[in-house]
Amino acid sequence: MLLKNKVALITGAGSGMGKAQAVEYSNEGAKVILADINLEGAEKTAQQLRDNGGEAVAVKGNVAKKAEAEDMVNKGLEHFGHIDILSNTAGILDNYKPSLEIEEDEWDQIMGVNLKGAYLMTNAVLPQMIEKGKGTVINFASIAGFVAGGGGAVYTPTKHGIIGYTKQLSFDYGKKGIKANAICPGAVETAMTKEIFEENEAIQDLLSDTPAGRAAKPEEIAYLSVFLASDKSDFIHGAPIKIDGGWTVK
Repeated sequence: MLLKNKVALITGAGSGMGKAQAVEYSNEGAKVILADINLEGAEKTAQQLRDNGGEAVAVKGNVAKKAEAEDMVNKGLEHFGHIDILSNTAGILDNYKPSLEIEEDEWDQIMGVNLKGAYLMTNAVLPQMIEKGKGTVINFASIAGFVAGGGGAVYTPTKHGIIGYTKQLSFDYGKKGIKANAICPGAVETAMTKEIFEENEAIQDLLSDTPAGRAAKPEEIAYLSVFLASDKSDFIHGAPIKIDGGWTVK
């Protein structure tokens, strides 16, 4: 029970890596706030957790809109009284498009969710974490935060930005009790990525060429998230941690 008596807010919790984290967090004793623009998916997962004896509530909102980000946090605080852990998991892909194929509105949307969303959610949660002298922020970056080819011309800079934002959070607030780290997955097979992987021969070649020889399962990412959310990782600050099956070893 690594997260017993802790309250966690997970964005993008209705599916994929967000859902997997919600399940594992609950298994480890956390009370979970499942935030997603798709309320139906979040509520379905929340009910699953409650059926298994956990405590969970689903909230709806767009992380890229300040009022909605604050509303999701406030609803979570109203329900559980405090938030110990924020996992900024919500994100969208750009289907590996090069710059000339990305329209301006698509650039703004992906930047808004992947980068601005983490900033808005973090700012909404930080004050009460600082007030109680302890809190954990886990941001979802990617191997695309280190190298080209893990995404396209807008996804890649959002993930570079998340790594930089995480380091600055640690620098600014670490001495106030805030632990901020970034999870950097390689390919993860979710409903959102499965079709892309099947249609993209370059990704298939990269996966077969990695030491693990496959994409990650969402629950494998969730296991790392649980560790970073727990007190056992209290001396890890501002770290971008790769979990890529060895994708970036060469």
